[in-house]
Amino acid sequence: FLLQVDSANAGRVLASDAAVFLKKSGLTDLVLGKIWDLADTDGKGILNKQEFFVALRLVACAQNGLDVSLSSLNLPVPPPRFTDTSSPLLLSGTASSDLPWAVKLEDKVKYDAIFDSLNPVNGLLSGDKVKPVLLNSKLPVDILGRVWELSDIDRDGMLDRDEFAVAMFLVYCALEKEPVPMSLPPALVPPSKRKPLSVPGAMPLLPSSTKESHQSLPPVGILAAKTPLTQ
Repeated sequence: FLLQVDSANAGRVLASDAAVFLKKSGLTDLVLGKIWDLADTDGKGILNKQEFFVALRLVACAQNGLDVSLSSLNLPVPPPRFTDTSSPLLLSGTASSDLPWAVKLEDKVKYDAIFDSLNPVNGLLSGDKVKPVLLNSKLPVDILGRVWELSDIDRDGMLDRDEFAVAMFLVYCALEKEPVPMSLPPALVPPSKRKPLSVPGAMPLLPSSTKESHQSLPPVGILAAKTPLTQ
């Protein structure tokens, strides 16, 4: 990983180079910002080799649903995953297209019934229609925001039948006190959304413009407006 961002072999990584590389983790800008702040201990905008390894470790923690904090660094986690089909080093493990979908068939039937009851248009549900179902779970707004962000896989501000099943699956996991992951696990990506030769844990990258990224998460704003957040 270090060779990819430190091509000059200077033993350090600039913020601009690291940002491009870390974005391939599929994590949100908010999470990546927190990871950078923790890794860049002296705030100089440059990571030395040790600090870069700390950043990679925190990426792995976030991808596995753990808190992004220095206390997570000692926890056992698999190596971080990055989407880069040009690098054979990053294409490890089973292709995610071969993984069975985590949503069981009997659960999918239930989720489909809820989906149909919400009057989808052209097979899609808008944020307005999904919002009451999410709010009905009584889960915290920040958790529901993350559920939406993970389930809107193609970032079109709408959920199709498979994406809605992912949202319901994550909601029920959260109700069972299981942590909602920071990035969508490969087994949860619906088969219809998997690309051939995709990397395990591959997620579409977030839009580079902050304006676009806000537009891609409509229900978070809707939810926040409905339920005042105390910061």
